Amino acid sequence: MLHDQDLTRACPCNSGKPFSFCCEPAIEGHKPAKTAEALMRSRYTAFSLGAVDYLIDSTAPEKRNPDDAEILNEQVKCTNWLGLEILNTEAGQVGDQSGMVAFEARFEADEQSGVLREHSNFRFENDRWFYVDGDVEVTIK
Repeated sequence: MLHDQDLTRACPCNSGKPFSFCCEPAIEGHKPAKTAEALMRSRYTAFSLGAVDYLIDSTAPEKRNPDDAEILNEQVKCTNWLGLEILNTEAGQVGDQSGMVAFEARFEADEQSGVLREHSNFRFENDRWFYVDGDVEVTIK
């Protein structure tokens, strides 16, 4: 999926790690995210790279919809993600069953810029973290 990416470049999630050692293993399905924050970072990276299948697969099964792929494909085509900042985490560590990650993600879309703020909820099930839902606020500048 992402083999045409420059794997030596910094990961889009702003972790400071190379993409190939940060989010790429989770997105490619080689190594699941170990924490809720790691899943959040990999989902942000998936949005920025257009990895729609990973976004769907990392969403809690009961929250998936038949038209998710179509909607996500449209979103990734028209949105340029500019940066991620993790604001807060609650639980979501190895051994936890749930977690929350608060973040801000800067973006450009339709010749406007904005900030998406979200408190995301995650669940650990079947040896993997899943995105469940979140409280979202979008500000257009």
